Amino acid sequence: MSLRGTALRLAVASAHRVPAGVRYPLQREGVDPVPRLEASRARGDVVRLTSLLGTRVWLVTGYDVARDVLADSDAFANDVRALIGRQDRAPAERIGGLGMTDSPDHERLRRVLTPVFTRRRLADLQDDVDRVVDAALADLADHGPVVDLVARFGFAVPFGVICDLLGMPEVDREEFRRRGAARFDLRDGGARIFAAAAGTRQFLIDLVAAERDSPHLPDGLLARMVAEHGAGFDDVELGGLADGVFLGGYETSASMLSLGTLVLLQHPGAWVTLQHGEPAEVDRVVEELLRFVCPVQVAFPRIARRAVLVGDQPVRAGDIVVVSLTGAGRDPARHVDPGRFDPTAATAATLAFGHGLHRCVGAELARMELRTALVGLARRFPDLALACDPRDLRFTELAIVHGLEELPVRLG
Repeated sequence: MSLRGTALRLAVASAHRVPAGVRYPLQREGVDPVPRLEASRARGDVVRLTSLLGTRVWLVTGYDVARDVLADSDAFANDVRALIGRQDRAPAERIGGLGMTDSPDHERLRRVLTPVFTRRRLADLQDDVDRVVDAALADLADHGPVVDLVARFGFAVPFGVICDLLGMPEVDREEFRRRGAARFDLRDGGARIFAAAAGTRQFLIDLVAAERDSPHLPDGLLARMVAEHGAGFDDVELGGLADGVFLGGYETSASMLSLGTLVLLQHPGAWVTLQHGEPAEVDRVVEELLRFVCPVQVAFPRIARRAVLVGDQPVRAGDIVVVSLTGAGRDPARHVDPGRFDPTAATAATLAFGHGLHRCVGAELARMELRTALVGLARRFPDLALACDPRDLRFTELAIVHGLEELPVRLG
């Protein structure tokens, strides 16, 4: 559930706006990196990607260098909003969120969310996640024997979990779903994404404002933020934080569930482990999926605050550094046979959720959701199988969050 999203998608939403020579960090062949990303690694863990308006852009593919860059908030800034779009927009139209906020404002905002994701609170959320997964599995059974797993499971589970987490009233959920889906629509070059993102954000801002005037929401993040932090934060800030939770946990988790299922169907041993394995064995399958699939292809770009050595490359103040999370997860220096899915192999800790100050605040909830959903799917439908030729599968193109357009499966 890492907090990636609209701003980054907007930067690459229209393929013709991205120079052909620098598209490869945002491309895949199925779940694998394109050969050019691997070829760039042969030139070094850090390579010059391009220049934009006189600003040099660097690409990091090595695990160790990626981890160092993500952790170093002194040398690198996350606030790249000035490079992406005007900030004189209406509040709901402004690009931002935790991922594009630097200290001390980042800590101020993050403190609002961290109590929601403590170990104790996550234990309380397990029953909610179980209920959402059970409902999605029942829906699959009702619509079988052949279903699109992306629509009916991949997106359904994280949407239900996020709505429960936010305390979204049942009466508002369908409207929220409609608005939310539109902000991930890359048709027409993503021309509608800005308006859709603003619409979703304004929807949440309005809920916060109504709750402030007359408390009425179910117990959840929205109501708690207003009750506990309303005096110190305005409606735009609290609505924006809620929007970040939605954005960070919706498409990323949906893609992880769908792509993860595809990988599992190609590795029957891991599928059986989900059905009958011990908890520790199941956890290893989940961690290997996070490394191998890693749907978020690049982290939020960083701007060098000063001249700094990144790997063996001298980076100037003002340069942009882009970390390839896909590349870091397939680094042969840190992963034995990185192109092979192997839950039994010793491997470095995943960077799928980022690292350092900006590590995804909802990472453990995402793990819980992924584990619960995949185990439930494997046990409910042990004979699940692809219902199409794998060569006919369509994947998203040139997107920060990699995913499947659809995944036809036969329930068995």
